[in-house]
Amino acid sequence: MSDFSYAKHAHEEYSIGVTLKGRQDFFCQKAFHKSPSGGVLLFNPEDVHDGHSGGSENLEYVMLYIHPNELKPLFQALGYGKDTTLRLDSPLMDDAVLRHQILSMHQLVSEPNHSTIEFESGLFHIAQSLVAKAGKLDQEYSPPLSRKDSLLTRAKDFIIGHIDQDISIDDVANAATMSKYHFIRLFHRQFGITPHQYVLNCRINAARKYLESGLPSSHVAQLSGFADNSHLNRHFKRTFGMTPKQYQLQLCS
Repeated sequence: MSDFSYAKHAHEEYSIGVTLKGRQDFFCQKAFHKSPSGGVLLFNPEDVHDGHSGGSENLEYVMLYIHPNELKPLFQALGYGKDTTLRLDSPLMDDAVLRHQILSMHQLVSEPNHSTIEFESGLFHIAQSLVAKAGKLDQEYSPPLSRKDSLLTRAKDFIIGHIDQDISIDDVANAATMSKYHFIRLFHRQFGITPHQYVLNCRINAARKYLESGLPSSHVAQLSGFADNSHLNRHFKRTFGMTPKQYQLQLCS
């Protein structure tokens, strides 16, 4: 936008975004701010703010709107157990990690097909960054184990048994008869990895075995639970440094 200005308003969601081009000037939390290209904006729920282009160059930005109810169980899983809304003191920051997480989530939800677990993983990492920014992150992930290890093993068995389906963390937590936030904490403590990461890892390993059996990659994506072939390609290359097709060609050489 160039000649448009937002009047003062507030959202019930967390409004989290990145300035892509130009400069965004706005008033929030009793002060004026100028967000340059690459700046990360974060408005807490009910934060009154306005906004307009602050220079001669057209302003471009992306924004995510995430309801507190979506983030609350993740905040609890990360050690912020209060009923009060988590609030950050600064609406503008320069944070490369959070910027990457916002842009990745924006790209993900812009795609027609994406898996539930991939969406939940992106949301979890954003929640983790917000809790860390607020200084409330439980680095130890060390709540007392109040359930038997067999419940977590049951969760792992459920994941493996439903790897080709679009499962959510709620589905896995229900299989372990735990609340979502308690399950995430215990799973991470027990196995050193989040449930989201474990599901993705199982899918990558399943895809590798299918590829080694000679199945075409288009079929492998469906069997291993990826939304489509492009999702399989992206995650497989991140893990093995090559596409599924290149992996199969290497096996034949």
